[in-house]
Amino acid sequence: MSNGDIFVGEVIGTAILVLLCAGVVTAVDQREHRQIFPKPGWVEHDATEIWSKAQAVVAGALARAGLRADQLSALGITNQRETTVLWDRSTGKPVHNAVVWQDTRTAGLCAQLGGSDGQDRFRDRTGLPLASYFSGPKAAWPLDNVPGLRARAENGEIAFGTIDSWLIWNLTGGTDGGRHVTDVTNAGRTMLMNLETLQWDPTVLEAMNVPEAVLPEIRSSAEVYGTAVGQLSGVPVASALGDQQAAVFGQACYDVGTAKNTYGTGSFLLLNTGDRPVPSKHGLLTTMGYKIGDEAPVYCLEGSIALTGALVQWFRDQLGIIRTADETEPLAASVEDNGGAYIVPAFSGLFAPHWRSDARGVVTGLTRYVTKAHLARAVLEATSWQTREVVDAMCQDSGVRITTLRVDGGMTKNGLLMQHQADVLDVPVIRPRVSETTCLGAAYAAGLATGVWNGLDELKSHWRKDAEWTPGMSSSVRDREYRN
Repeated sequence: MSNGDIFVGEVIGTAILVLLCAGVVTAVDQREHRQIFPKPGWVEHDATEIWSKAQAVVAGALARAGLRADQLSALGITNQRETTVLWDRSTGKPVHNAVVWQDTRTAGLCAQLGGSDGQDRFRDRTGLPLASYFSGPKAAWPLDNVPGLRARAENGEIAFGTIDSWLIWNLTGGTDGGRHVTDVTNAGRTMLMNLETLQWDPTVLEAMNVPEAVLPEIRSSAEVYGTAVGQLSGVPVASALGDQQAAVFGQACYDVGTAKNTYGTGSFLLLNTGDRPVPSKHGLLTTMGYKIGDEAPVYCLEGSIALTGALVQWFRDQLGIIRTADETEPLAASVEDNGGAYIVPAFSGLFAPHWRSDARGVVTGLTRYVTKAHLARAVLEATSWQTREVVDAMCQDSGVRITTLRVDGGMTKNGLLMQHQADVLDVPVIRPRVSETTCLGAAYAAGLATGVWNGLDELKSHWRKDAEWTPGMSSSVRDREYRN
């Protein structure tokens, strides 16, 4: 459509659809889907439910905006990057629940794969340490544990993908000609893609025993992969970006040295390092940033934190101390400090910079003085301190000191948390006017692929500041709390 309407589908812990016109949000619809916990450390999603919820939010957002599908210019997708699904090509049905990025069942397999080389066996090829976080081992697990599945996979009957691949395949026809593709940002999180060639690495595939016949075609982040059918019939499917790379794109971090942190279920801090991958010596990931059509790829350093927003969910759902996530801020603000209580939320291990799948959560410093308000404060502060660890590692790897941090995600609505984050980093924290930056990034990429926008400079001009928090904590308090 000439006025630049863009549809964006996002699946994180919630299916979200955002409609934009000229870069401005015009309608949002979202539906939460189930989190399935079969065993300690195991986390699954129902991929069929995700597809159903995605279709529901399409209808909801179109209705809210008063638009028809034929008024849309393009469709972009952003998704949880490492969550893995395998499905039957002939029936279109998943052969197992999707194995979620937080799931730790493959920790033993990763240790076995590392052998005498340890976690860094494939780091020079993939930029990633061997860890249960990534998709390659998650693909191997069902092949080894679902009877008969490996033989069917080797015969080409089974398709593998992260959630972007699953959605694109269904959107473009499913069993009737659906396109089986992924983009470089999602492929780069499987631990199966070579960072230099941007193709599946045969050495890693052989080591992990993942047959190439199941894999999608790797494409750029912004190009037309196919045309949607069904309720979005005729709309070009024109971008796919893993959620954190989509946030980089939506935050307009197009220059080397710009950084953003997204606060969702976990938190993910990415620093643009330009057109060459930068190896990490301090526990970070070398990862794709984005690739626009035939242009050169852009790389990032990433610090991945397993649990931040999910800690608030645990405080709400497992402990029942709050009824809604929004109650956390006023409860935490009712006390001056954490009362000596600290939380390390290693429920699914620790990611950057430690990479310990065997770590488990700790609550420490409890006395009878500590109330639920102190615990609420400790829940929020856990996010800030984990981010501080990542920022320190990023500065060591890149030689660049971050002078500001652009932030996005649901937790940025919590002013107390954002102030604490500025305090512990000792830099300003800036939130953009459009909070759904992952959706915005997918929209920007889809718009570039279909001519809605002319280039990155035009996209930069859309970025606007909504709020800023400046540091106010003394260095002595900061250092003491960090040690604790």
